[in-house]
Amino acid sequence: MSFGIPRTVFILGLVSFLNDAASEMIAPLLPIFLTAVLGAGPAIVGLIEGLAEATASLLKLFSGRLLDHGFRAKRLVLIGYGLSNVLRPLLGLAVGWFWVLLLRFLDRVGKGIRTSPRDALIAASVETNRRGLAFGVHRAFDNAGAVVGPLLAFALLSSGMALENVFLWSVIPGTLVMLLLIFGLPGHAPVTASTQPVPPLRWSLLDARLHGLILAAGLLALVAVPEAFLVLWAHDQGLAVAWVPLLWAAASAVKMVIVVPFSVLSDRVGRLPVLLVGWGLRFVVLALLALYAGQASMVVTLLLFLAYAAALASTEGAERALIGDRAPEAVRGTAFGMYHMVTGLAALPGALLFGVLWEAFGSRLAFAVAAAVSVLALGWFVHRVRLVTTPSQA
Repeated sequence: MSFGIPRTVFILGLVSFLNDAASEMIAPLLPIFLTAVLGAGPAIVGLIEGLAEATASLLKLFSGRLLDHGFRAKRLVLIGYGLSNVLRPLLGLAVGWFWVLLLRFLDRVGKGIRTSPRDALIAASVETNRRGLAFGVHRAFDNAGAVVGPLLAFALLSSGMALENVFLWSVIPGTLVMLLLIFGLPGHAPVTASTQPVPPLRWSLLDARLHGLILAAGLLALVAVPEAFLVLWAHDQGLAVAWVPLLWAAASAVKMVIVVPFSVLSDRVGRLPVLLVGWGLRFVVLALLALYAGQASMVVTLLLFLAYAAALASTEGAERALIGDRAPEAVRGTAFGMYHMVTGLAALPGALLFGVLWEAFGSRLAFAVAAAVSVLALGWFVHRVRLVTTPSQA
């Protein structure tokens, strides 16, 4: 235990901190690199982000099944983080948007391999009544890395370094990720104690409440605006490129502050109330982004950017904890894989459609459509939960 947190959770939290520091040195600058340096349009940004996340999502199901069939979780986590941290810095050498697409695709392959085994490790390392806390702490580490990464990028840009070279410097925290995994993560960390054969892959493996969560999360992922577009939105409002990493860092700091209390709250009052509040907040912010598109003051721009980050973070721990609560132990990896697969596959058409709407009709309509579909998804989820939940379970 470290500060009352199981060693597995603590080590995986530090790994996510360093990995996100490396990743977020690049992420806030990538849409500007694509549009301003490589000449790509918003539709290409949407294609790259959507395809990258869809790829990761398919592999999250595959790696979850491998885990349930007896593959060692640490080995899968090592392969996943290793692939991403070897290839990600090479974005600095890209000479066209196709190369960015290829490298982002391979980076997300790594994410797909590692995510379900990592989440299953976290879920298995704590009791049910502390599972929200465990996922909240892990997500807080992750978001803390997303604060540090953009600050490092800002410092390097302020020193006169080119965007491409900032990308290359991400190799340093990436190397630390691998050292920490190899020497810090327990080699035989428990995931499941079940000795039963793994049942065939079927939707019916999961109960009705998980079906509702996964499908609602998929609908929300369809209209979850990639943060790359929030960067373009803020840039359109007049935000200078040099300040983009600082805004991105501020958004990640908000996530870091929000995710733990909301996750702990889900341990105390239930997962569902937290999900409903967080998803409702997401709709409100999307509606405001549509309302203020093209006419927001810098203060409003900054507040809406940070509010969207808070909305995303408010449900991160509760969603994952609910998967861990409701999934049968023998197929826990599969359950996390299904959740990540559905949400990620929805991200591809969602991001591409959002980019096309923006390019053809402007950002106002794109955000308005996202807000409308998100409130429909929230209403459907409430209806679905009422069908399968008794008052005592709510």
